[in-house]
Amino acid sequence: MPKSVTVCDETMTGNMLHQRTIDLPGHRITIRELIRNRVFQEVRDFNENQPDDYNGLVQPSDAEPTEGGCRLRIPRKINWRQQYERAVSAFRSKQILIVVDDRQVDSLHDEVRITADTRVSFFRLAPLVAG
Repeated sequence: MPKSVTVCDETMTGNMLHQRTIDLPGHRITIRELIRNRVFQEVRDFNENQPDDYNGLVQPSDAEPTEGGCRLRIPRKINWRQQYERAVSAFRSKQILIVVDDRQVDSLHDEVRITADTRVSFFRLAPLVAG
């Protein structure tokens, strides 16, 4: 039975940047599956609607940052598998942190239980720039 959950992109200070509801295959899901479902759905929505800005978990390689996310230099459809691989890589390298019900998850294999009250937050960390 499919389940849905609202995922939020937040800053480290607690400000919400974006929020979306994603469908999941069930009540228990691994973090890898959570990332996959999120990326698949946000890329599908972008490809179907072709808005000016893409607001996804990770920025495509040929995109420029904007206030509303990022903009592709050349308008096109985005490959969800490439975005998924980029997101997994960012999670592994700690560029993305995921917190489920106030608990940070550390592994793609961690399994979480989804309930009506589940809160999922994604935090994108910017690398420090040396002066």
